[in-house]
Amino acid sequence: MSKIKVSIIGGAGYGAAELLRHLIVRDDVEVLRVSSKDYIGKTIGQVHRSLFGLEKANIVIQDITPQECVDGADIVFLAMPHIITAKVAMELFETGVRIIDLSGDFRLENLEDYIRDYAPEHPCPERLGTFVYGMPELNEEAIKSAQYVASPGCFATGIAIGLLPLAKAGIITDGNVRTVAMTGSSGSGVRPIEGTHHPVRTNNLKAYKTLHHQHRAEILQTLGKAGAKNTSLDFVPVSAPLVRGILAVSQLDLPDEYSEADIQKMYEDYYAPHRSVVVMPLGQSPEVVAVKNTVRVEVGITVRIDELTGKRTLACISAIDNLVKGGAGQAVQCFNLMTGKDASFGLDQPGMWP
Repeated sequence: MSKIKVSIIGGAGYGAAELLRHLIVRDDVEVLRVSSKDYIGKTIGQVHRSLFGLEKANIVIQDITPQECVDGADIVFLAMPHIITAKVAMELFETGVRIIDLSGDFRLENLEDYIRDYAPEHPCPERLGTFVYGMPELNEEAIKSAQYVASPGCFATGIAIGLLPLAKAGIITDGNVRTVAMTGSSGSGVRPIEGTHHPVRTNNLKAYKTLHHQHRAEILQTLGKAGAKNTSLDFVPVSAPLVRGILAVSQLDLPDEYSEADIQKMYEDYYAPHRSVVVMPLGQSPEVVAVKNTVRVEVGITVRIDELTGKRTLACISAIDNLVKGGAGQAVQCFNLMTGKDASFGLDQPGMWP
C-alpha cells in the first residue's frame, strides 16, 4: 500500500497529541518526522502519555529546520501558536508541500481583524485569504484540492456549525446573534497559566474576554461565506470546570414565517451529507459527554413564541470536543479530503458515555 507521508511541526502540544493519536494507527499514513523546540530527543510516546507503548510511538522529536522536517512529506501539519506559525509557513511556501495550519494565522481574510484580535502585525499579510478555511461542512469541495488549509478555531467551529443552516437560508440577515459558549481547560494549551490552574478552574465558572474573544471575527466571516448578511455577534465565552468540550448556545430572533418544524428540517437537510454531525430530535439537547474524544458534533434547536409580544426566539445549541472537532480532528478531516477520502475516514468512533 502506498502511504501518505506527513510531518508535524510543533509536536509538543495537545494539538499534536491529537494529530498523532489519529495518524499513527493508520495503515495508509507514515509520519516521517515530528519537530519541536521542546522535548528534543524524547519519543512522542514519552511526551504524549496516551501513545506510550504503541508500536509507532518511537518517533523521536527533533529540533530541525522546517525545510528539513518536510523533506519528502506530502502534507505537513503546523501545530504552533500564531505568529510563530506564520513565520514557519513562510519558509515552506516554496517547497511545494501541502500545509494544514492549526493556528489562527491564516483563518482571517481581513488584516484589520487579525491586528485587532491576534497581533500588532502579520508576518506575511499578503497570504491572508490564500488558505482554504478547513470546515468540511462549509468548504468540502475546496478543501479537496487545496494547497493550503487553515483549520478553524474551537469556538468558531462549535458556534458556526450551530448556525450554518440558518446562514444558508438567509435567516441570519440584518440581525444580531447572541451566544454564550462554555469551554474546557485544554483549550488554553499545554502550558499552565493562572486561569487554567486546577484549584481555581475546578468547581468554578467564569466569563472571560467578554464580547471581545478573538474568534468573533472568524465566526462572522464563516457565517458570511455561508450566506449571512449584515449580522452582528455578541459572544460571551465561559471557562467551565471540565478538560474537554464546548457547549455553545446561540439565540436570535426568528421571522414569523418559520416554525420550529421548518427549522428542524432545515438542519436535518443541511447536515444529511455530513455524518459526523448529528441533529438531535426536538426536545433533546446536545451534550458534551456524548461527543467527548470524537470528531462528532451534536446540534439541536428550540423555538419559543413569547406570550406577550408574539415574537419568536430561536436557540441553537451545539456540542463538540474542542481538541478533536475543534482542533486536530477537524484538521485530520481536511487531510482526509485532501487525500481523496471521506472527511470522517478513520474518525467514526462514538463518544465515551458517560
